[in-house]
Amino acid sequence: MNYSKYFNVFVIFGLIVSIDSVKNKSKKNIGSSATSSTSQSPGCFCKLFGEVDDCTCKIDSLESLNNLQVYPRLDSLLARNFFRYVKVNLMKECPFWADDSKCAMKNCAVKTCTAEQLPYGLKNADGECNKYAKEAQPESPRTAPPGEKDEDCSEPRGDLGYLNTTISKESEEAFKDWTKYDDAQETFCELDDDTSPNMQYVDLLLNPERYTGYKGESPHRIWNSIYKENCFKPAEQSGYNSQSLTEKSLEDLCLEKRVFYRMISGLHASINIHLSHQYLFPASTCYGIETWGPNNDEFQSRFDHEKTDGRGPQWLKNLYFTYLVELRALEKAAPYLEQEDYFTGDDEEDVSLKKGIKDLLRVIKEFPNHFDESRLFRGNKKEAKALKQEFREHFRNISRIMDCVGCDKCKLWGKIQVQGMGTALKILFSGDGMGPQSTVSAGSKRKFQLRRTEIVSLFNAFGRLSSSIHAVEEFRRRLS
Repeated sequence: MNYSKYFNVFVIFGLIVSIDSVKNKSKKNIGSSATSSTSQSPGCFCKLFGEVDDCTCKIDSLESLNNLQVYPRLDSLLARNFFRYVKVNLMKECPFWADDSKCAMKNCAVKTCTAEQLPYGLKNADGECNKYAKEAQPESPRTAPPGEKDEDCSEPRGDLGYLNTTISKESEEAFKDWTKYDDAQETFCELDDDTSPNMQYVDLLLNPERYTGYKGESPHRIWNSIYKENCFKPAEQSGYNSQSLTEKSLEDLCLEKRVFYRMISGLHASINIHLSHQYLFPASTCYGIETWGPNNDEFQSRFDHEKTDGRGPQWLKNLYFTYLVELRALEKAAPYLEQEDYFTGDDEEDVSLKKGIKDLLRVIKEFPNHFDESRLFRGNKKEAKALKQEFREHFRNISRIMDCVGCDKCKLWGKIQVQGMGTALKILFSGDGMGPQSTVSAGSKRKFQLRRTEIVSLFNAFGRLSSSIHAVEEFRRRLS
């Protein structure tokens, strides 16, 4: 009998049993360690379940919609010329305090575009103006410039210093119409003046939102001003610190004020996710190349339950609320947006982009559980009107605070995201009514208009929220 043969078999069998035993023991240790860690700290994602606050939409259904359908479509659309080029004024002075904290780091700088780099359709200065403004408003009488014959006069204006200060009755009536029109437009933020010489085009793909190293007193001052001076708070919390509202204290606020706070908190969370997901790592000692990528520690420092006194997970949950509000705005404005030309001068590109936008809006319209804006500003008409005006003014202040950001790249994306949110609010409170069935009519240009700047900001702002929810899923995998 060949004993050596059987001996070898027993040895191999023993090794397999031993290896399996070690593996099982290791798995048990990992499992118990994970369980122990979970029991000790709820982590970052402990509130990402159930319904979005003040809504009936489930968080998991919103994640499924975004990560599987919205994000891939939107990510592709925002790379197109119409959305990647935005005209912005980064030289506006801060209206609230002296700008003494200008960021000098190279990653804070913004690369602007030359005329040669722009698509044909955007080189025309009129392309940035409201293309419906002339059609929507009565034409004012023409006054001839010096040296030309006026339609109403027999002699040309010869003196170079001449300034015609007369206003016809027709013009006075037109001014009244313009005032009524401006008041009727529920604008929630201050847009840059398209005629300003400081307006410049920026390619967003060459200036992505990511961590630049801008930190310290300046950004803290921005957010403190937003939360302390412009967010609503319970009367007894007059001395509260930024972002210190708890869910319990939020219950003391009316729905409208909770909505305002959750939207701003969700925007703040989204920006912090971008900074964590596109974090600037120091240059390698071998290659000297800076790299950006996900930073688990940075994400946890901003959202972990223990590291944020229990508030971080709620900030993360507020992101889903902000997303839901802007999602509803896109659904409501779908009839209007589907009729836009998205003109860049490239016929093939423009037709393709319009087809892609209609496909995205189709997906959004099919989603069954949107935010219901008709719940806002109910009750006593006088009180509701006053609250709505206060809501509007608070948000307009926040849009002005964006000009106080010391980092140009941070200012660029701050302005875009606040303008996009302001455009979403403008849509929600316009149209043929309020509520799930209401829309913004595509044929009502006199009552509702969007400038190209507003459309570009709306889609890019929603794109930032979409990418944040997509990044949350990645961080959840990395930290599990």
